[in-house]
Amino acid sequence: MVLKRRFIVALTTFMSLLIVFFGATTVDAARSDMVDVSNYNGDMTVANFQDMNNNYGVKAVVTKISEGTSYKDSTAANNISTAQAAGMYISGYHYAHYSSVSGAIAEADYAAQTAQADGLPSGAVLVADVESSEQSASSESQNDADNAAFMNEVAKYGYRSTIYTMGSWVGSVMSVSQGWIASYPYDPTDQDWYTSNHGWQWSSTYTFSGSYGNFDVSELYDSFFTSYQSPTGSTTTTGSTTTSGSSSTNSGSTSTSSSSSSSSSSSSSTSSTVVSGTSVINVNNASGSFVPLVSISSDGSTVQTLSSRALSNNSAWQTDKTETVDGVTYYRVATNEWVAAQYLKDNNSSASQGSSTSSMSVIKVNNSNSNFVQLMALQDDGTMKVVTNRALGNNTSWQTDQTKVVDGVTYYRVATNEWVAGSYII
Repeated sequence: MVLKRRFIVALTTFMSLLIVFFGATTVDAARSDMVDVSNYNGDMTVANFQDMNNNYGVKAVVTKISEGTSYKDSTAANNISTAQAAGMYISGYHYAHYSSVSGAIAEADYAAQTAQADGLPSGAVLVADVESSEQSASSESQNDADNAAFMNEVAKYGYRSTIYTMGSWVGSVMSVSQGWIASYPYDPTDQDWYTSNHGWQWSSTYTFSGSYGNFDVSELYDSFFTSYQSPTGSTTTTGSTTTSGSSSTNSGSTSTSSSSSSSSSSSSSTSSTVVSGTSVINVNNASGSFVPLVSISSDGSTVQTLSSRALSNNSAWQTDKTETVDGVTYYRVATNEWVAAQYLKDNNSSASQGSSTSSMSVIKVNNSNSNFVQLMALQDDGTMKVVTNRALGNNTSWQTDQTKVVDGVTYYRVATNEWVAGSYII
């Protein structure tokens, strides 16, 4: 998580960065009681989780469910079912963007309804992953109020909750009395940090033989993540209007049964091209009051308009895949819910001197003149200053949510006030 998939490893010394660069990630260390997974690891199998349990001691799994009020992780339902089939305890987490109590409640409703649709069992934990720029810009008291609102709201759906955040934020950006804390020591051998909390996430680069990618691993200090219990003083709500596999049930979407008629068009499967990559799109239909959604058959041969769901005009959505069918490009905004490229708006704005633009994408960086890529920090006067205690490894990929032009150079943000110059992007 930490700008998930973190995307910046907050290590305390330059030597620890070299450890990341050269791939020495799996060590004898704190216990690997729990692993968290998301779409970056693909669809996890029963065999994957059984191997983690049998050979690494993993007994609990937490899978990404949602983000904000529009994004649904497409692998969550699979990861929940395969973790349960493997005999593991399963929890979920929601990446928070809220900065107000009302925003926290809206995100909690979306997260809990999505979790229910994905099959997260009642009594499981639905974590608020709180580490975004929205919270860094809020006061400690505001963040505490927002976090409490989120946890209280998800309890209405039968889920328990806690706060996940980085250790450096505890007691400064927010108060966390008993949460799940991330902090990565240079050498975690025989270490036990944050023992008054439910768990300590001590690595974001752990690898498991037979499983794809790097994983966050945590040591647990109680049974919070290894039990299913009803939240105190709450009642379970199952009357969600969310349908399984759909993320279009928030303030930015609207149901339309009379205005959008079912129709389908067929094309040869050879004319279907799929491209993956995370970004944010803005949509609008200049000729109607909503933006229609379509479904695409698994072989790419049929596109059918959805008659019961649509997107609101002038709303923003995270997309992780595009598919071109018969010459038309579609952007996926939920499991088999797509919007045609003709409805995209304002996605190609250019940044001027000192201006910034926001979108979610993935960049790959390399410095041909060094063994690492330099990071910069934006100063109050609008200038950039070199970050001296952290850097990025060559030929590594990072999620970025914002660009900014300073003195004619475009910088890409990869963490809170950590930027990389466009000259290093490959």
